Amino acid sequence: MAVLSYHATIAQSESAVLSKKDTTVIPDESKKENPLKISGSVDAYYRFNFNNAKDSGRKNNYTSFTNSQNSFELGMASVKFEYSKGKIGGVVDLGFGSRASEFSYNESGATAAVKQAYVTFAPSGLVKFSIGKWATHVGYELLDPQLNRNYSMSYMFSFGPFSHTGLKADFTLGHGFGLMVGVANPTDYLSSSFGKKNFIAQVSKTGDKINAYLNYVGGKDPANNMINQVGLSATATISSKFGLGYDGTIKSVKFVGSSKAKEWWGSALYINVDPVNKFGLSLRTEYFSDKKGVAGFSTSIFDATLSLNIKPVNGLIIIPEFRVDSGKDPLFFKNSDTVSPTAKATGSFVLAAIINF
Repeated sequence: MAVLSYHATIAQSESAVLSKKDTTVIPDESKKENPLKISGSVDAYYRFNFNNAKDSGRKNNYTSFTNSQNSFELGMASVKFEYSKGKIGGVVDLGFGSRASEFSYNESGATAAVKQAYVTFAPSGLVKFSIGKWATHVGYELLDPQLNRNYSMSYMFSFGPFSHTGLKADFTLGHGFGLMVGVANPTDYLSSSFGKKNFIAQVSKTGDKINAYLNYVGGKDPANNMINQVGLSATATISSKFGLGYDGTIKSVKFVGSSKAKEWWGSALYINVDPVNKFGLSLRTEYFSDKKGVAGFSTSIFDATLSLNIKPVNGLIIIPEFRVDSGKDPLFFKNSDTVSPTAKATGSFVLAAIINF
């Protein structure tokens, strides 16, 4: 915002005032901050699973957004509008493509394109209220591909919450601490007229080198099962060329008619190396335990994903990625498997391109 300034001298007569040079600065309207910001991204990818089980029709993919085999695919075309003026604000974040459809899997028609849409009000610099739909606070990975180092997603992201629709309050507590509390519809439901509400919360500590987020979601789902999920996500900047990330979560479900809750849990380490500005490496190692079958596996899985981040020009990211998934029990199909899987491990290659503006 340009500042209106002037110099004035107390004049003894009208002629003296008229003789002064006019130093009033007229505000430059072009330099005023625009309250509306527009951003977006487009991504596409190719995936090949080395088992190539084409006769069985199996793609050997159990995580979000890369459910294809030997095919070029549109990930998502996305546009985000952010408005902020004074104490009020609003976000409309739209996505089109398979990635957005999977994210809003409970919706159909036009609402399936709504990744986020919410209104904010900040009565002071220490508290902000939001109402509407927003991406979940739980987890390390995010829906928009340009915000992740790996292109394929983790098991914890794929089986954790995607979004919440409700009312929340964010509090700034000082010394890098923050608190968020809210009430929302059952996880991933944009509308739930008669559904019981969930409680959501986050305690955060941010700093120059380390950021940590302790997250919670709890309540009943539309089938009246009791859900509780706790997660910890953290990042550490070791140097300008080396960083670490961590994600861990446990989700328990007490099904209707059951006297005891069952759970799955996962833990992942992210190692990020950027030797130069235009090239980086990211290694994700994840252990996902679903021995009680809550997520449908009834076993444990380990995945290791090595992704190259190539940035030849500003705004473009090319990601060649190699991934190995290994189960304690057979989970993956060979081409000769027609009924049940016989392979405990499988490998995949992904080539993705992302442009963001």
